[in-house]
Amino acid sequence: MKATAFGERMTGKVSGFGPLFEYTVKLVLLTSFLELILYRLISRLGMHLSKMAVDHPWITPTFSALTEVGTWLLNIVAVLLFLALTLTLINRWGGPELGRLSKLGSGGAALLLLLTVVFLVVQPGMLGAVVYNGLTLLVLTVFVSEYVMTHREPAQRVLAGTYYLGVSGWLYYQIVSTIYSLTGTIAAPPLVYESHRLGEALMVLASFFVFVAYGKSKSLSLRTTNRRQRNRAIWFWSTTAVIFAALIVADYLLDLYNPAFASAFRQASQGIGWIFQFGMGYTFYLPFALYVGGLLCWSYTVVKLLMIGRLAGYGIGLMFMAGYALLFSNLTLMVVLGVMLLTLDRVKPTAAESVPTAAGPVMSTSDGLLPGQI
Repeated sequence: MKATAFGERMTGKVSGFGPLFEYTVKLVLLTSFLELILYRLISRLGMHLSKMAVDHPWITPTFSALTEVGTWLLNIVAVLLFLALTLTLINRWGGPELGRLSKLGSGGAALLLLLTVVFLVVQPGMLGAVVYNGLTLLVLTVFVSEYVMTHREPAQRVLAGTYYLGVSGWLYYQIVSTIYSLTGTIAAPPLVYESHRLGEALMVLASFFVFVAYGKSKSLSLRTTNRRQRNRAIWFWSTTAVIFAALIVADYLLDLYNPAFASAFRQASQGIGWIFQFGMGYTFYLPFALYVGGLLCWSYTVVKLLMIGRLAGYGIGLMFMAGYALLFSNLTLMVVLGVMLLTLDRVKPTAAESVPTAAGPVMSTSDGLLPGQI
């Protein structure tokens, strides 16, 4: 009965862990999204429009008010993250089959929370930053290893590995650069810029794997035998390919058609890239179409998972909303919480798997039945 109750609990539903956990996770996702829009993006957009504020006086007070709201949201997100991580650790620690890997990950996450509280009182300095980022890398390594061990689908394992390597590129860049600065070494750290660029590319690639691992549906499969679904899938993927190709060659075609408009288009795209660079850490050195395609795959999958109440939707949403550059502790905790929620999302075993083989059939065959009637 205990194993059955645990199997019913671990269905990947956010509602399976109690109302406090459910509403806390939902509030974390909502406030994190609003903080991303109002603080990390809108505030940068206001800085970008400083020249226009001379001719339009309403720009400065409007963006100042939005930035102030975003600052309050930043504090609210931090408090909710502490509560959500605490509840998640309690739910993980209460599992009946807690292995050494799970204990190590939960202990590391608890220590990370403790360090965050300590560094709010005491300035961490360079050594504290190295310890904090190193512990974050260790915790993510443990949780991703646990995810790979408990999730057998290849697409899900590829997603976890790609995202982990992407975030590790940023953490390696921060750890090694800080160590060299702490020791006063003049020489350039090895492979820091390469790891930074490779990590960004892997993060963009992971946003595509999100759709492959969790966003696929039969209505968009080309292998379906249903004619209507196959036609719908052909139309969807053809349209996606056309839009993707159009974004790839848009700059070249605009330059041939109207060089002045092409120059304005480039400036607008550079402005968008500048905002996202400071807001989420992406440098946009890859073709712009890749970022747009990854954003569409990620948003579609997250909305789909949230509509059915899957923990994976909340986890993936937090993991990518934190961005690539984890410059603040709340962003680091957001990634850790997202990976933990993704690890907790498991598929409920079928009825045939939940019944032990040794128990035999539920109903015995009656002796009075003829052989052909069974």
